Amino acid sequence: MNAPFDLQMSRRQLLKAGGALVVTLALPLSARATEQVLRDKRGNAQPHALLDKTLDVSAVDGFIAIHQDGTVTLFSGKVDLGQGLRIAIRQMAAEELGISVDKIEMIEGDTALTPDQGPTAGSTGIMRGGVQIRQAAATAREALITMAAERLQKQPSELMVQDGVVRPKSGGGGGVSYAELVGGKRFNLKLDAKAPLNNPTAYRVVGKPLLRPDVPAKVTGTHTYVHDVKLPGMLHGRVLRPAGEGAQIISVDESSVKKFPGVKIVRIGDFLAVAAPDEWDAIQAAAALKVVWNDTGKLMGHDKVEQWLRSGPFDGEETLVNKGNAAAALQAASGKLSASYYWPAQTHGSIGPSCAVADVGAKQATIYTASQGTHRYRPAYAQMLGLPNEAVRLVYVDGAGCYGMNGHDDAAADAALMSKALGKPVRVQWSRQDEHGFDPKGPPQALTLEAVLGPDNTIAAWRTEMWLPRATASLPTVPLLAPQTAGMPQPKGISTGLITQNGDPPYEVANVSVGVHWHDSAPLRPANIRAPGKIANIFAVECMTDELAAKAGIDPLAFRLQSLKDARGAEVIRRTASLFGWEARAASASAGSKTNQRGRGIAYSHYKHNETYVAMAMEVEVNRASGEIRVLRVACAHDCGLIINPDGLRAQVEGSILQTISRSLFEEIRFDTRRVQNVDWASYPILTFPAMPEVRIDLIDRPTMPPLGGGEAAASPVTAALANAVWDAVGIRLRTVPFTPERVKAALASV
Repeated sequence: MNAPFDLQMSRRQLLKAGGALVVTLALPLSARATEQVLRDKRGNAQPHALLDKTLDVSAVDGFIAIHQDGTVTLFSGKVDLGQGLRIAIRQMAAEELGISVDKIEMIEGDTALTPDQGPTAGSTGIMRGGVQIRQAAATAREALITMAAERLQKQPSELMVQDGVVRPKSGGGGGVSYAELVGGKRFNLKLDAKAPLNNPTAYRVVGKPLLRPDVPAKVTGTHTYVHDVKLPGMLHGRVLRPAGEGAQIISVDESSVKKFPGVKIVRIGDFLAVAAPDEWDAIQAAAALKVVWNDTGKLMGHDKVEQWLRSGPFDGEETLVNKGNAAAALQAASGKLSASYYWPAQTHGSIGPSCAVADVGAKQATIYTASQGTHRYRPAYAQMLGLPNEAVRLVYVDGAGCYGMNGHDDAAADAALMSKALGKPVRVQWSRQDEHGFDPKGPPQALTLEAVLGPDNTIAAWRTEMWLPRATASLPTVPLLAPQTAGMPQPKGISTGLITQNGDPPYEVANVSVGVHWHDSAPLRPANIRAPGKIANIFAVECMTDELAAKAGIDPLAFRLQSLKDARGAEVIRRTASLFGWEARAASASAGSKTNQRGRGIAYSHYKHNETYVAMAMEVEVNRASGEIRVLRVACAHDCGLIINPDGLRAQVEGSILQTISRSLFEEIRFDTRRVQNVDWASYPILTFPAMPEVRIDLIDRPTMPPLGGGEAAASPVTAALANAVWDAVGIRLRTVPFTPERVKAALASV
């Protein structure tokens, strides 16, 4: 059994040695941490532990505290969801401070202690969050050198930092430690964007494959997850989900759960839940409570979504790219290619269902959550609870992986609403059926592409049309289930991420048009999911590129290189080809047995057209009789600029590839007119260990360039490379995900 959560231990560095240097600015209350109630190991409140630190993102002290014993605490608004930020951000700070990573603690995603660096999304954990902390560390180092120069009566240029000590570069004379310099003092410094970073040639920590600090406890079963959080007097809650989408309660028979000891019923509008001191009693009571719901048929059924997307009416039309005159060039050309693609709604499929614990009082609330956006979602919880923002504290604790908004934030809303109603801390654990049935889904996407070759067999004109649910990323939240069913006001909107990006080719094309038809709703509640929108868009773009290569009779790798002017992009393609052992030939169905045929495919992505470069080659085997596709091997070259931790990055790239193979081959949410139908692993299968391909990765390190994102980019070309390999194997173009055996056999039968 995992160790109970101890909030005091999680910030022991703040309280050790009689106090820490926590540098503050004179900021209004809304920008400062207010009094926090800590608890000792017995659960007794310690209400006078005041952690009075700035949360200002422009202040060094918002990110860094140096303690009297010379150790350091980092305060990160970005959180480690399994992507390795706990070691990588430590490495970035350690490099600039001249200390070892084992002297650094890190607090993540606690709205009372960490600056708001935005949600942990869009591969910004290192690229923005880590870079901010690194710059704060560089600013702090320069300030420490200046302080030491006064004490040592030397010029700052004569000094260096090493192992937490500022000492002369020449080696003559003694130095002065950070602890001596800042004991009882405050920096009161703004983060200096021009503070010099260490020279890459002298890196001691950055670029090294240091081990993640969380792994030992995870592999030994002792790591604390949000599921392990326990508070004194805590109740266990279960929410009763409606029988159909948008169904309302007609009646509740409370007597049906009287046999369960200590069970309490919470009903607010159509929000209905039970709570009990024992979790099993809560589970049994939720199953036994007799509820009559009205019948609804508000959904259209999953098989009608693509038609609905394409049919309208639309909330708006938008031109995203308009270069040259694509319409005229396509109309005048002969030999034009056109194709339509569809990506369905998908669940995040977190292996562990969502969980949260809330402790809501009359004047303040604390919510323990695995949310990727604790700062972003705090106003939504505050509004729901009728409290000011600064009275609501969200504390990040690890949960099951999600890479986007799964049920974590909804479970937190469930727990908070129940805790307020019952006056006690409440833990809400979702079931597997809750997770698959009610988590926000990756949105459906439909695309139609047209393109034509010029006389020199390069791409002359291109048009992409998209049909999408509107992405209202400026709104603070996806509508949360608890306040929605309780009839409480909350921001209206959907947040699906920037799903229009990479809809145009990354190659030189004189005439390009990309437009989108927006819907103001979606069949199921949508949210961002790993590499939101980009996988489907690059799937369509890179498959059309392959079709053009085939029409030109040119090897698909050579076809891409002839129109790619970006040197870094060309390098990832060439290095992928070398890693894969690519042999040049025009794409065509390869020879093989009547049953199993193998093929290879390639795809390229410049993520968001301004971030990480990825190329991917894939070999697949297609069983003509069963329609089954098996991915045999994958080669990937990946360039995200400066690499902080190569082992962590490699794990992220591997995870992106494997998860997206799963999404490409197996995953699709099915629903009728009332509810989601596939709410277990049998009906919503994912990639299993026996189906894992060989994966080879070439990481390109560019120490003099800024670090870019490593959490999403490698996912973006996977589906395209897979589909192009299937074409090479058996001569069919798969345009609808997932590539199920039924769809493969139907495509084979049509050629």
